[in-house]
Amino acid sequence: MSPPCLLAIDSGTQSVRALLFDLQGRLLDKAQVPVTSYRSPQPGWMENEPEAFWQSLCAATRELLQRTSVPRGAIAGVVLTTQRATPVSLDAQCRPLRPSMIWLDQRRAAHAVRLPWWWELALRSVGMRETVRHFQHEAEANWIAQHQSEVWARTAHYLLLPGWLHWRLSGQMVDSSASQVGYVPFDYKRGRWAAAWDWKWHALPIARSMLPELVAPGTVIGRVSPQAALDSGLPAGLAMIAGAADKACEVLGAGCLTPEIGCLSYGTAATFNTTTRRYLEATRFVPPYPAAVPGHYNTEVQITRGFWMVNWFKEQFGQDETREAARLGVLPESLFDALIEQVPPGALGLTLQPYWNPGIKHPGPEAKGAIIGFGDVHTRAHLYRAILEGLAYALREAKERIERRGGARITRLRVSGGGSQSDAALQITANVFNLPAERPELFETSGLGAAIIASVGLGLHPDYASAVRAMVRTARVFQPQPEHVQTYEQLYRQVYLRMYDRLQPLYRALRAITGYPSSDH
Repeated sequence: MSPPCLLAIDSGTQSVRALLFDLQGRLLDKAQVPVTSYRSPQPGWMENEPEAFWQSLCAATRELLQRTSVPRGAIAGVVLTTQRATPVSLDAQCRPLRPSMIWLDQRRAAHAVRLPWWWELALRSVGMRETVRHFQHEAEANWIAQHQSEVWARTAHYLLLPGWLHWRLSGQMVDSSASQVGYVPFDYKRGRWAAAWDWKWHALPIARSMLPELVAPGTVIGRVSPQAALDSGLPAGLAMIAGAADKACEVLGAGCLTPEIGCLSYGTAATFNTTTRRYLEATRFVPPYPAAVPGHYNTEVQITRGFWMVNWFKEQFGQDETREAARLGVLPESLFDALIEQVPPGALGLTLQPYWNPGIKHPGPEAKGAIIGFGDVHTRAHLYRAILEGLAYALREAKERIERRGGARITRLRVSGGGSQSDAALQITANVFNLPAERPELFETSGLGAAIIASVGLGLHPDYASAVRAMVRTARVFQPQPEHVQTYEQLYRQVYLRMYDRLQPLYRALRAITGYPSSDH
């Protein structure tokens, strides 16, 4: 009889991956299907049909199970992890009513309704009213209710993407509490829907009856239905386990279980996370997200346009590498490390602030990206190095903010996500942070984190610490280079940390003059 294995489905922004892991964390087989069905009807909009997400999932699972040598009977369970903040509106018959806005969508609700007077007074008294206004403008449900009122009137169920996929797989309107990252009435501190008196019910048009039942990560939600088995190729009756959002799974899959380990994710969005039992707001009034481990939190700080900037660089300045990569049959990004080797640490003074997207608090909604220090010596190679250094500076600032708020030192770094495959990026990270930067053995940390959840939920490992010890390994550690650490320390302290405060008034003026980013919130 074959030893048990776990099927993790990672429905990410760029692709859906079906991944088979054994109980030692080894990747046994994998199928990957790109997501090419996004639409952008207007500039700044980004959406996808809910059915397209389901079809991509089915294509990935069918491809995997048709070709793998792993017996279907060895698969102990299936678990989902997905991109965050992607809502699905369903009618009373559970049929999608409109495309889902994904997290990159930039549309904003036109107005923020006034809350009951007592909430207005309370929120103003603690300096939180502007944060709530931002929440109201960002909430997709408010945009739908204001701009497509007939659609909202027919909305009987309002789920995030994993809830929709759980429904398609099992017929259960159930989701994981660790997947509720988005503009929904969720109580991040208690890991459940907000209490009836909470301001979120006044700030959103969502009723409690529209939301799914929430369960803890690792809970067996249900079984793969006969219809889902026909569509996806999965065995009917296979146990389906509640997972967690992709970043939460990535943190777990990188082995970051305790507060002294910082987890950097170099993905489309770049993030800095720690895992803690304590509810800790790295930025005041911005809650930590639920961790993949029940009863824990991830103190996340996000740079929305993280390694997206590498793709931006490739499209704008990397035509030579793109052509050469096509000739060699490799990814263009694999050739960019050679560019970095042409440039000394500090990029001869070229310094980048990676706020290509505005923020909420720090940076604020007026923020823009900036590059300073140009001279006639600078080339695109300097710009590429400045991008990686700027991202590392921003994430170091996040680390220091978490340390100040939490009082505990972060002494180790784990780096995951697509950008972690760049040796140059990890060496820069080690030097900017002056800490060892560890690369996990497996690139698929988000899927591995989901598999760890399933292994504990099914009792195949006794607890999360045991599962991480068995399933997570480090491939390489990049040590700080003392000769470069001092250069980065000076640039970080004397230049980078001062940039935002100095440029903020100019950003506000730019927004007032041009209207971009939108100032309606």
